[in-house]
Amino acid sequence: MNKQRFTGTERYIATDDLRMAVNAAVTLARPLLIKGEPGTGKTQLALEVAEALGRPIFEWHVKSTSKAQQGLYEYDAVSRLRDSQLGDERGADIRNYIVRGKLWEAFESDVQPVLLIDEIDKADIEFPNDLLRELDRMEFYVYETRELVRARHRPIIIITSNNEKELPDAFLRRCFFHYIRFPDQPTMEKIVEVHYPNLKCELLAEALAAFYKVRETPGLKKKPSTSELLDWIKLLLAEEIPPEVLRSDDPKKAIPPLHGALLKNEQDVHLFEQLVFLNRRVR
Repeated sequence: MNKQRFTGTERYIATDDLRMAVNAAVTLARPLLIKGEPGTGKTQLALEVAEALGRPIFEWHVKSTSKAQQGLYEYDAVSRLRDSQLGDERGADIRNYIVRGKLWEAFESDVQPVLLIDEIDKADIEFPNDLLRELDRMEFYVYETRELVRARHRPIIIITSNNEKELPDAFLRRCFFHYIRFPDQPTMEKIVEVHYPNLKCELLAEALAAFYKVRETPGLKKKPSTSELLDWIKLLLAEEIPPEVLRSDDPKKAIPPLHGALLKNEQDVHLFEQLVFLNRRVR
């Protein structure tokens, strides 16, 4: 049994429950299914686990058009036909036209790898079910070459989902599940300090207060994420915005400066403009 344990990294602040989830999935040898708001570090988690444990990583970023078979391999019959018609000697060996997928690459790793299946809910509803056998048995059959591909080492599998669609029960039963909650203010302070270690305390406090005020605004269509907060702080530093500008004492200043880093649609900007107008009328 693998004795290494994930404890986070210098650049990735992992909460206690997230660290426990990673280590539980490794112990059980089950895929770790990670859900959470966009921008909460789901994809980055796999990269950090690989770095912390000193493992190679294979990344499969799922698209709406992705098929489970692509993670195993694809047979390029068109190229083989073209080469055969042109008299290319490569056409005689079908193996030259087998394109290995990320699962195959992970299965052939000399050491236990980390396999990221990113945003699995983007694909068709049958996509997760089509991977059940391969993830269970850690093997698959290549019909064109009549060979069985077995994993040399069972990968540490991290699967992310943005909850765009429900995943099948049969798939969920095989996973260890963890939901990454949006960081509270103390945790967010640690995250920001990792990226901006020399940020002045006063600016950090005012920026976080303004950020959480935006997130807590009723009726907001898209709440700003951690990555958007980091972008916003970068802009505040670049433009040398003083902390007092971010203070929310004046109700007329409902929209924070450089709000384009935090508010990403016109409905939310309009909502804040309405708040400014209402506050002016009240005063």
